[in-house]
Amino acid sequence: MRIYTKQGDKGTTSLFDGRRVDKCDLRLETYGTIDELNSQLGVAAAQCPFGELTKILQALQHELFDAGSDLATPLDSANSGKIRRIDAADSRRLEALIDTVTEKLPPLKNFVLPGGTVLAGQLHVCRTVCRRAERHLVALQHHENTGPDILIYLNRLSDLLFTLARWANILGEVREVFWTNNK
Repeated sequence: MRIYTKQGDKGTTSLFDGRRVDKCDLRLETYGTIDELNSQLGVAAAQCPFGELTKILQALQHELFDAGSDLATPLDSANSGKIRRIDAADSRRLEALIDTVTEKLPPLKNFVLPGGTVLAGQLHVCRTVCRRAERHLVALQHHENTGPDILIYLNRLSDLLFTLARWANILGEVREVFWTNNK
């Protein structure tokens, strides 16, 4: 199988059901940002020396691939039954994971600046890319029905990524940097 198909040479691409759309389509912008998030998580996982955290990051990568497939397949698509949709159970699982990791952290009393360890900084990059995907999805939902669950999922995922960044600093034995008001 060749990696190039030449099908996108005129600025269009196919959704999973075969519909052709412009590469600047908001749906593509949204799941393209999720793909970017997945790549950024791959960078985090590749440099993570902590087995339990690496396992979480890799599981999130698999789930983000599902999220991208979900968005690449409109709800009314004939191929809708061929992919896994992100659902409420996914968000509940993220909430449980946030709660579990939060128990390992000191209470948060100040705003945290991104950074500390390189891994924590990378997880903050992931968090910001996730927030961008969330913003794109909100815009997309003004024009198309994507279902409510994937938006909730992205919102929880950004919270989890923040929590994991804090945990990465704890695991790396590096103090968090707190924002100070310079007024």
